[in-house]
Amino acid sequence: MIPLTLGEIAAITGGTLHGVPDASAQVAGPATCDSRQVTPGGLFAALPGTRADGHDFAAAALAAGAACVLASRPVGGPAAVVLDVTAALGALARHVLSRAVNATLIALTGSAGKTTTKDMLRHVLAQHGRVIAPPGSFNNEIGLPLTVLQADDTTRYLVLEMGTRHIGDIRYLTTLTPPQIGIVLNIGSAHIGEFGSRDAIAQAKAELVEALPDAVLGGIAILNADDPIVSAMAARTTAKAVSYGTRQADIRATGIRLSNSRASFTLHTPAGSAPVNLRLLGAHQVHNALAVAAAAHSIGMGTAQIAAALSTAEPSPGRLQILDLPGNITVINDAFNANPESMTAGLRSFAGYSGNRRMVAVLGEMRELGPSAQAAHEAIGQLVGGLGIHLLITVGRGHADDLARAAQSSATPPLTQTAETPEALHAMLPALLKPDDVVFVKASRSVGLENFAAILASS
Repeated sequence: MIPLTLGEIAAITGGTLHGVPDASAQVAGPATCDSRQVTPGGLFAALPGTRADGHDFAAAALAAGAACVLASRPVGGPAAVVLDVTAALGALARHVLSRAVNATLIALTGSAGKTTTKDMLRHVLAQHGRVIAPPGSFNNEIGLPLTVLQADDTTRYLVLEMGTRHIGDIRYLTTLTPPQIGIVLNIGSAHIGEFGSRDAIAQAKAELVEALPDAVLGGIAILNADDPIVSAMAARTTAKAVSYGTRQADIRATGIRLSNSRASFTLHTPAGSAPVNLRLLGAHQVHNALAVAAAAHSIGMGTAQIAAALSTAEPSPGRLQILDLPGNITVINDAFNANPESMTAGLRSFAGYSGNRRMVAVLGEMRELGPSAQAAHEAIGQLVGGLGIHLLITVGRGHADDLARAAQSSATPPLTQTAETPEALHAMLPALLKPDDVVFVKASRSVGLENFAAILASS
């Protein structure tokens, strides 16, 4: 973080200092909203929450060495007291960006693949300069400022993931962290229960390209040419449009091959061609890799350097992550979240990887799908049967039951079991597994399976 005095923090946020003996004392460490992650000299943001109030942990943060607490009331120690802690974080982020003059801000959004693409982009750009990117999917009005506050004058690239649940969310995020390069991956059905239609989702995602600077000022919109809704967003921005895809596009892939569910292809950019051999599972990773290649090409990386970096990128935790268990059992942990598109891609990748080994799918509900939920789960159930999966274990009830019934009615129905909770699943699964099994785990995050695969691997 760029060092700031407590007096500067109060001035930037419109706050008042309390319990501060010396306003010239500096915050020079990272900012966090988790008191367990405080490091000496850092900033602790005391955010209100639905289950806990950050102010209750201010004393622990100060004891761990926090130089200041950003709070909405006095906390018995050095604090900048503000009206709204979240808004104050945003103000601090804007200030830090104004001083991180060497940083290019790259933001990405889409219905599926955001975090995998963000992590791949971080890996590739690290070959070209110092990169700051959020852990996991830190993609909202809290996560983005906390990520930006890690930047300093040595930061060359800031890679940010932007999520949305409502029209206007991304527009607001771009006011906190104005991007120079914006990437739109795809438009699917994630959160369609909130938005009501794919057109509304597209409107929300397009807020990213609408916020980009004009092409003359260096704005670049990177758009998926194979998604018609995304490619049409070129008309919604004055930034330079760069397309990527598997047909006609500025950045292309040809000769795509799958081996053990891992893709190889030839990458083509306006500067040349080079072979790519991805370590990530799934044919859908080709589009994620092309989006990364388009961004890397736009900031001046050579084609061979891009291809070599893409070929060494590893899976993100909880996204088609391979874990090995005793007995030659393999767990494919894709449990971070789920929607129909990512569930379909994950199951196909799982089947392609498994070969002749017995396939065990552990699936929970895909949530926030609104009126389309039943049909979406039934379609996944039919896919489970069509892929020849041997054992299906659903977790929870509701639409997970729709998935199970559809799988049982398919032409090749799997054996089916139900676990009411993740805890019940943990108790029953070891007895169901056999040596050499491949186990695929996926559900919406609220089902509670995101940590299950790691727990299984460590048990």
